[in-house]
Amino acid sequence: MQLTQLAYFVAVAEEGSFTRAAERVGVAQPSLSQQIKALETDLGALLVHRTRGQVGLTASGETLLPVARRMLADAETARREIRELAALGRGRVRLGATPSLCTGLLPAVLAEYRRKYPGVDIVVHEGGSRDLQAELLHGALDLALVIDARLDDDPELATVPLLTEELVVISRHGDAGPTRQGRMSIADLKGVPLVMFRAGYDLRETTLTACRAAGFEPTFAIEGGEMDAVLEFVQAGLGVAVVPSTVVHNRFRVTSISTPGLHRTILLARRRGLEPPRAAQVLIETLIAFLRTSAATDTLPPGTSELTGRTVHRS
Repeated sequence: MQLTQLAYFVAVAEEGSFTRAAERVGVAQPSLSQQIKALETDLGALLVHRTRGQVGLTASGETLLPVARRMLADAETARREIRELAALGRGRVRLGATPSLCTGLLPAVLAEYRRKYPGVDIVVHEGGSRDLQAELLHGALDLALVIDARLDDDPELATVPLLTEELVVISRHGDAGPTRQGRMSIADLKGVPLVMFRAGYDLRETTLTACRAAGFEPTFAIEGGEMDAVLEFVQAGLGVAVVPSTVVHNRFRVTSISTPGLHRTILLARRRGLEPPRAAQVLIETLIAFLRTSAATDTLPPGTSELTGRTVHRS
């Protein structure tokens, strides 16, 4: 039973004539009659009474008619929805991102995406890299922007490196800052009150590890915040903080860190072997194009480098 046969059958039922039905669907009458006979053979029942000058439906035909109309309507709905998705007139993308990326890189990218595709629903899940990785593998996300250092090796995960960003020390404008120079080593933070992220936060672990490698335990002015809270605490003059360069936005006095290794790589992660929805694929294209254009026009945030020229598969 084919949709074309059902369309021919509905035309015959509604027109009451094989001739008019053939004209309506744009085929020769013999072809239409052959398809109706093929449909009857497939179903094992006569659908149409064929009498001189008059066409009527049998009991089987009357039973099939509403079902055929519904099937044809469902098929047209499917075609329309697929066309709309292909053109991104509608759709949904579920994107995971770390809090620093939600504060720094992501707003400009999503604004551009939303401007081009206003019918697509964007759902952002904010969380740590390990949590986002788990959500990806469980199917709760289509894509995630994660930090390289916090990823487990997983054969189900494929990643594309997008960006490297330096970690910098920020302090309130007008405050002395940790050093008088524009650069410092991590050892210069010894005894300096730090605004520290909550336990389990990527940046907390990175900062603690660097301080301990330099031979000291950091001094906390306040701890336990997420990215937005840490930035506000620094703005209030509670202390300094180690943050990615992408979140600064000229709000703070910035001191570069000369200690090697205090940078991180931002990766776009997805499930290996699972084709993302069309809306997610276009978001990937938009994100990569945004980064390449920003790199070409020298509008990337200070301390960042674009890395979208290669793909890394973890296995």
